[in-house]
Amino acid sequence: MNTQTLMIQGTTSDAGKSMLVTALCRWLARQGVSVVPFKPQNMALNSVVTVDGGEIGRAQAVQALAAGLAPHTDMNPVLLKPNTDKNAQIIIHGHAIDNMDARGFHDYKSIALKAVLESYTRLTEQYDAIIVEGAGSPAEINLRANDIANMGFAEAVDCPVILIADIDRGGVFAHLVGTLALLSESEQARIQGFVINRFRGDIALLQAGLDWLEKYTGKSVLGVLPYLQGLHLEAEDTLPQTTALSLSSEQKNFRVIVPSLPRINNHTDFDPLRLHLQVNLQFIGPGETIPPADLIILPGSKSVRADLDWLREQGWEPAIRRHLRYGGKLIGICGGFQMLGKHIHDPHGVEDIAGSAQGFAFFDMETTLQSDKLLRNTQGTLSFNDAAVTGYEIHAGITTYHRYYQPAIHLTDSDDGAISEDGLILGTYLHGIFESSTACSELLTWAGLDDQAPAPDYHATCDTAINRLADCVDEYLDTAQLYRLLNVKPNTSC
Repeated sequence: MNTQTLMIQGTTSDAGKSMLVTALCRWLARQGVSVVPFKPQNMALNSVVTVDGGEIGRAQAVQALAAGLAPHTDMNPVLLKPNTDKNAQIIIHGHAIDNMDARGFHDYKSIALKAVLESYTRLTEQYDAIIVEGAGSPAEINLRANDIANMGFAEAVDCPVILIADIDRGGVFAHLVGTLALLSESEQARIQGFVINRFRGDIALLQAGLDWLEKYTGKSVLGVLPYLQGLHLEAEDTLPQTTALSLSSEQKNFRVIVPSLPRINNHTDFDPLRLHLQVNLQFIGPGETIPPADLIILPGSKSVRADLDWLREQGWEPAIRRHLRYGGKLIGICGGFQMLGKHIHDPHGVEDIAGSAQGFAFFDMETTLQSDKLLRNTQGTLSFNDAAVTGYEIHAGITTYHRYYQPAIHLTDSDDGAISEDGLILGTYLHGIFESSTACSELLTWAGLDDQAPAPDYHATCDTAINRLADCVDEYLDTAQLYRLLNVKPNTSC
């Protein structure tokens, strides 16, 4: 198969690489092109379970959706999930193989590259176009040796590159010119043009700068993408700073708070709540006052014992107990669920140093972490009203109950989680429980939201955002150049 590959690299993290790959995948798919996303190496704590039973970064799952595909481990063959500031779990082809520090992974990169090229080769045998996302910046001098995430990969497979920069950060011309200057001659030659992202205002005022950039670098500006207000696109890793919809606090009167754990993972669990017309969801960071709330949710964590210590240091334990005394509701998801038990044991040092920690003891249960993760997509019903639930499990813990509790969810082949005897606390291993509109509404009703507006159709909202991005390709980018780079012909029937 004569597969064409195009790589998107950025001048910085969060420059818009994931967004542009998503946009291009949907733009090509709408024209009947068989296209697949690919990210050689990703570092992210938001992940999903793939159709082949592994895990990949959340952004690649969104890109797969844009391309009309089910997520597959070949789309992100190397995933790094930080346990601490210096240590990360290394996931190859969807499965954890070890924990390594930065130096250890640097030495491992030659092996990781083989996994990357194996996946890439398989994709070239199945698809007409591969849109590749780089990681961070290709100009990180300390990371250039043995690089597999940016130009190291582009050189290995001999593919062209588009460089994207975020003008909203300021200094966009310095970012582009500086990045180009720090690349080798062969790497500079790979860059076929620039895309400027998140522009606000009158494009005519930017034109002089664009003309200078093209003259100075000899590279084309392929387009300037606007700042898209109200766009909901699932984040690769960064916590959202604001609610997705601009609504007054009077409308969003049901208060939900989530501690911003140092190693929070899969915080996209809460995106459907952020989109709900009546839910005021806040992530509470270090040093911030813990406000009154109707519902507290303890999220997933990549380092459960360390994040449990952080919660105690930040005053969450007395705040949670006070919240429950006044009849507030509490949900724990995955690692947050494990914290609700009496003990968490890590005898093999799965997350960091081997040892045990005392949980909050709201449930008479204990969890032991194992080297092998449970990875699966699943479905079932809420135990208290039979509302359908779909979700996925990504966890290394095996939880043992020392007394019976009503399950939170009846899965197709087992029960999941627990509900406390007083009905105030719900724990589950299932991520994505709010994505079903019915389940979201019923969980909020359980939490105390009466007379609620309909929960958003979360998947339709995501799909609308992806189509909006694809529309921007047609409107703002040089599509003739894109057709040339990808060796595809425009679909004149659209």
